[in-house]
Amino acid sequence: MSEAYVRIDIKNEVGYIEFFHPAHNSLPGDILAKLVQIITDAGRNDAIKVIVLKSGGDRTFCAGASFKELININDTATGKVFFSGFANVINAMRKCPKFIIGRIQGKTVGGGVGVAASTDYCMATKFAAIKLSELNIGIGPFVVGPAIERKIGLSAMSQIAIDANSFYPAEWAKQKGLFTLVYETTEELDEAVKTTAEHLCTYNIEAMKEMKYMFWKGTEDWDTLLTERAKISGRLVLSAFTKEKLKGFKQ
Repeated sequence: MSEAYVRIDIKNEVGYIEFFHPAHNSLPGDILAKLVQIITDAGRNDAIKVIVLKSGGDRTFCAGASFKELININDTATGKVFFSGFANVINAMRKCPKFIIGRIQGKTVGGGVGVAASTDYCMATKFAAIKLSELNIGIGPFVVGPAIERKIGLSAMSQIAIDANSFYPAEWAKQKGLFTLVYETTEELDEAVKTTAEHLCTYNIEAMKEMKYMFWKGTEDWDTLLTERAKISGRLVLSAFTKEKLKGFKQ
């Protein structure tokens, strides 16, 4: 696979949404926008009762924001739009009236952790270590922070946000509540995801809709909150510190 994509396949009333990017499944703006649209459409599609969110490839679930786009930000307006991409995906996921199961087959970084945290039920392999690396380049997990904090608590979120150099193992993420179950292999994960999703399809879709609303109660201000957080990141990415850091990474 060499071309980026976002696609959906519907099997047995389950909508499998898959994204892929050759740069370790990083998420540039166009891929984020496609994810928003497909998640929104799946939420309205009566042929779908449950959604599975996954990425292509075997090794990395999501490397976070597109580095190529990040280094080309030169003004606050562009910065806000860039970081709003993840805000829009998180908001689409929380507003979707259907349960979203996360299938996390490998490492996930930065914004990818936010995407995983925004699923309603997240399953992973033992290779799915997580890292919030934003502080390394002079910004922070401002946009994805609320989603991660909601799932694992402020203390755990603060720990991985401050310790921006370290990957935390999948078992740690399970203990903190990000992952519900951790499997030895991708094959075991896929079988469990399929079984779980198809079993959920046998439940009352109206009951699941009401439960989803209950689970996300208290996040009604996130349209505004995450936009404000995107502004913070959009400002910080223009700092001399961050520009120098990005220059070093580029070299």
